[in-house]
Amino acid sequence: MTEVPSPSTPDYTALEFSAAPAERPYVISNMVSSVDGKATIESTERGLGSDTDRRLMRELRVHADVVLTGAGTLRASGTSSRLGDPALEALRTSRGKRERPIAAVLSASGELPLDRAFFTARDFDAVVYLSDHAPRAAFEALLGTGRRVVMVPHDDALPTMLRHMREELDCTLLLLEGGPTLLGQFVAARYLDECFVTIGPVIVGGDRRVRSPVETADAPTVDDVTRLELLAVTPNAATSELYLRYRVI
Repeated sequence: MTEVPSPSTPDYTALEFSAAPAERPYVISNMVSSVDGKATIESTERGLGSDTDRRLMRELRVHADVVLTGAGTLRASGTSSRLGDPALEALRTSRGKRERPIAAVLSASGELPLDRAFFTARDFDAVVYLSDHAPRAAFEALLGTGRRVVMVPHDDALPTMLRHMREELDCTLLLLEGGPTLLGQFVAARYLDECFVTIGPVIVGGDRRVRSPVETADAPTVDDVTRLELLAVTPNAATSELYLRYRVI
């Protein structure tokens, strides 16, 4: 007979994190994956995680000063920094933070869906980090939405963006919410400090075009992989999910 653990959900609102470095925020990521390591079904993450997983995502936002996604995630799923719960917003304000984190997106081309809530909503602040290789027309279109647009050097985008967040946005904790290319860039640059992973109880299958949670440009060697220290693991029998917290060594 198989023993199933009792239903359990971690309290992500009670987490504590290390202090941020002087030159950049402390960086954490939130990922959801199938048992076979896939991050999407029909090109989005929908169907991998439960309502409980989505609640935990919002609880992680309680700690974040900025929530960052890549342009592909904004195009595929939309993105915001909303918490969706007045109690979570009240918890943030009781800790001296604004009600909602700043939403941010990093884009090389500036070709973004301007009809998404990221651009049209006004209940949260948002900033676009745009490569200086992007066309002028894209820059002007983004400015026209009323959102802040910060130009970053194409070949030095991540460190420039992180310095701006730390110095200009007073960001001490940055939450990465995907997609795989953006997470891969942070991993390759050694800017990721912690990662939270939900393993959903599904097997997706498919070929190499079905994406994994983290994708890098180059295949790593055994000596180059990012090694992790397990900080917490919580099984949930009600959702059949597994919630993991790792620190980058």
